[in-house]
Amino acid sequence: MKTASATKHLRIPLLIAVGVAAILVGLGLLAWRARSRVNQVPLTAEPKGVTTVAVRAAQYRPQRRYVGTTAPWLEARLGPQLTAAYVDTVLVRPGAAIKRGQVLATLDCRNASAQNRSLAMQARSLNATQEAVAKEASRVSGLLSGGYVSPNEVDRKTAESASRQADLLAANARLSRATLEVDDCVLRAPFDGEVADRLLDPGGFARPGTAILYVVDRSTVRVAVDVPESDFAVVKEGTPVRIKLLALDQEITGLVTRRSPSADLATRTIHAEIDLSDPERRIPVGTTAELFIAVGQPQPASEVPLPAASVRGDSATLFVVTREGSDEIAHQRKLAVMGESGGSLFLPPALAAGTQVVLQGRGLKDGERVHSSQVEIK
Repeated sequence: MKTASATKHLRIPLLIAVGVAAILVGLGLLAWRARSRVNQVPLTAEPKGVTTVAVRAAQYRPQRRYVGTTAPWLEARLGPQLTAAYVDTVLVRPGAAIKRGQVLATLDCRNASAQNRSLAMQARSLNATQEAVAKEASRVSGLLSGGYVSPNEVDRKTAESASRQADLLAANARLSRATLEVDDCVLRAPFDGEVADRLLDPGGFARPGTAILYVVDRSTVRVAVDVPESDFAVVKEGTPVRIKLLALDQEITGLVTRRSPSADLATRTIHAEIDLSDPERRIPVGTTAELFIAVGQPQPASEVPLPAASVRGDSATLFVVTREGSDEIAHQRKLAVMGESGGSLFLPPALAAGTQVVLQGRGLKDGERVHSSQVEIK
């Protein structure tokens, strides 16, 4: 019994010793694993990872970019020109198609109508009086040869007839003006087109010159642009133009239709217009249009993506990757800028086609080692 008890007491310390040893071995292995994963080589000594793209041979033709505005072929702001009155009816709303001569709005012109009728009656009365006086003057003139009346009497009757005739003409003139005022109370469409805006509703008061409706004709759309005076020759008649309509996100082509022969005295710009036929009336007017006009002759160039270079003024800085032995080295190059188009930068053909330039990468220095991965940009 004593032997079994002694053996049991010896087993417990042995198990504790084995457990402690296992823990120490585990901690040692963990420490070794952690130290083995530490990179002992500084990052500056390793090549920097970059993405490169090949230079492409291209043709570059300079172009001018302008911002213009689309305008209707015809436009009118309809309102009274002679009469001040309350708006009675407005029969159309924006977007409505209209025909020439169609009634669009009316004014409450009861006062003008009454005045017109009064002047018409006055003119009729004066006409009757003038006819009677003219006949009397004619009869008196016939009695002059027989000596029945004096020459003074004939002259008086003739003058009275002429006076009545003048009064009649004045009354007819007043009647014509009153008739125009009455006609001014009915607003009709001056051409086929569409209603662009409704500026007054029934109950509003319209004075001469007040616009009630704004109508446009979009069967032909004008793209109007003002260019610097130095580009007078660039926008000569017949020049092809590429037009981007921002409202439709669409590009179309056209020709310069007309060009002003003089510059604006305030802005020193030349006005030019491009006519675009639009029978379906798809192009909204009053919107922005970008115009691109190519100038000069195409020239050989090297094409690279815009992100591959840092552009400052007329020069661009980029990094060219070359292989020297087993290493890839990035060399800084500074070149003149010929121009930009879309997402591409055009440089003089000093860079051969296929040359790898850095597209993306960490900050580089001239002569630094790199590790490149090539991408292709369509």
